[in-house]
Amino acid sequence: MNLLLTGSFDATERDRWRALLTQAMPQHHLVVADELFDRTRVSVAIVANPPPGSLRGLPALRLIQSLWAGVDRLLADDTLPRDVPIARMVDPALATAMAETALWAVLSLHRGFFVYQRQQRKAVWRELPQRRAEDLPIGLLGLGHMGRACAAALVRQGYRVTAWTRAEGEYDGRPDGGRERRDGVAHVHGPDALWPLLASSSIIVNLLPLTPDTRGLLDARCFKAMPRGAAVVNLGRGAHVVEADLRAALGSGQIGHAVLDVFEHEPLDAGHPFWRHPHVTVLPHVAALTDPRSAAAVVAANVQALVDGTPIAHLIDRTRGY
Repeated sequence: MNLLLTGSFDATERDRWRALLTQAMPQHHLVVADELFDRTRVSVAIVANPPPGSLRGLPALRLIQSLWAGVDRLLADDTLPRDVPIARMVDPALATAMAETALWAVLSLHRGFFVYQRQQRKAVWRELPQRRAEDLPIGLLGLGHMGRACAAALVRQGYRVTAWTRAEGEYDGRPDGGRERRDGVAHVHGPDALWPLLASSSIIVNLLPLTPDTRGLLDARCFKAMPRGAAVVNLGRGAHVVEADLRAALGSGQIGHAVLDVFEHEPLDAGHPFWRHPHVTVLPHVAALTDPRSAAAVVAANVQALVDGTPIAHLIDRTRGY
């Protein structure tokens, strides 16, 4: 089978992916986008935010396998073949990395480590009150593969976690019938359940997929619904946050601190006010990076499923956007 690797790689990153994918699938022929190849024979495109239009003219294409967990940028390409299934990357190593970042952010907010960092810059020696994990209710937006990993890590640390999904049945694909607790995580769903969750959460951790329904979800209304001084951790997509509303909420003290890993325009412009804001922690979209060592095996398993005619794992629903 002929495979095409294409995406927003630098040369070193591309070569590493190529080597590991070839090692995982030696029985197949892998080409990369910047070399000559027969476009009529490509059966699988292995992609990482490929340039718009790069998947046109592949008449034999049977599967698009994303190397990233999020597929919103991929779906934004109007030239994407409409009848070809798309699988997103679901890798346990990726979920573990995301859970580590979520736990770090929540612990840092809980224990005041960002405050101590500001105090250090001013040579201020001042002790803050020390709270227990159980005293800080955590609101988790999204319960996909990564959301469940983050929820489990937070619960193990002693936090009370309530997760919110847009619709019923978005927890492991099973209906919930309202507020239900699984593995120590309370689950609520639907638009009406969001507001009580915001009002009762000391920290909101966002891991939602980006869809038309979730774009701009974290806006002035949401920030106003949260307790004064609450914190926001955005590990989902930059477009989930209305930046002007967040800046205003931070300026008024309604939001005490924001940890932001993702932004609507990346890389973040050097002049952006978030870089120097004392109550914002900026990460350069590194909360969870795909590890080619484990991801190559995930890709190989889906390619083999295509060959065997068995179900392909983690296919997305284009109508839902994830």
